Formats: sequence, C-alpha cells, structure tokens
Amino acid sequence: MSDPTSRPEDHRDHHHVARISAPDGVHPGTGYSHVVRGTGQFVAVSGQCAFDERGRVVGPGDAAAQARQVFENLRRCLAAAGATFDDVVKLTYFVTDMAHLPAVREARDAVIPADRLPASSAVQVAALVRPELLLEVEAFAVLPDRSAAGS
Repeated sequence: MSDPTSRPEDHRDHHHVARISAPDGVHPGTGYSHVVRGTGQFVAVSGQCAFDERGRVVGPGDAAAQARQVFENLRRCLAAAGATFDDVVKLTYFVTDMAHLPAVREARDAVIPADRLPASSAVQVAALVRPELLLEVEAFAVLPDRSAAGS
C-alpha cells in the first residue's frame, strides 16, 4: 500500500498544515478533507452561533443569514488567537436539520478556498442553546510553532 502523503494530487501543503483529501482505500468525499495534519500551536474555538456583538440572534429562521454570522464570529475568534481560516484543520457543524447544511457550506466556501478544506463532521441535533438558532460551528486550528522559528 502506498503512503497517502506521497500522492501529490491529494496532498496539499500550506505552511504548517497538510491536507489529504482521500487516502488510499478511502472513498473521496466532497467538501472536506479526510485527513489534516498540523504542526505547531493548537487553537480550539468553541461552537459559534449566530449571535451579534450584543448577543442578539441574527437571522431567526434563516439558515443562510445565520451561517454567514457564524463564520464571521469564527473569523473574529480565530483572529483573536492570531489565526485565519487558512489555519483551520477541523470544523464540526451542528444543525437542527440537515436541510441547513447547504447554507453552512456556502458560507464556509466564501471564506475557505476549495484547496484548503479542513476535515469536517456534520451532526444533526434536536436543539441548540436558543430555539431560534438553526446551526452552530466549532473550529480547530493549528498555528505555526513560533517558538521553534526563533531557535
């Protein structure tokens, strides 16, 4: 069996993160990478919902509006840690209905290029923290190990 990291058509490097869209023997998915490997500092972003700066729900009943707000909140949280969407290695989507997943993917695709898709999971849940919320997204990112760069 060949080493999946040696398959150039499936293996893309971006700084400190390597993505493997389809390892040998695994059916290629669409819209995510099966494996993402990172070296450096780990960043975890709690699940973000469609709350604005004042804690109000953006877009009640509108999955597309909520997804855009969620990814804006993720962007802000990542920036607070010195990260960008390029550093994201894993996203987990929590949706109250799988019918909302296309809106989540559209919002994701607006901020993450197709050649840098993270590993992803989608989970349908009975409810979120507020009844008007339709989705929540958590992120994991890896920053370059800046301490090693200076040594």
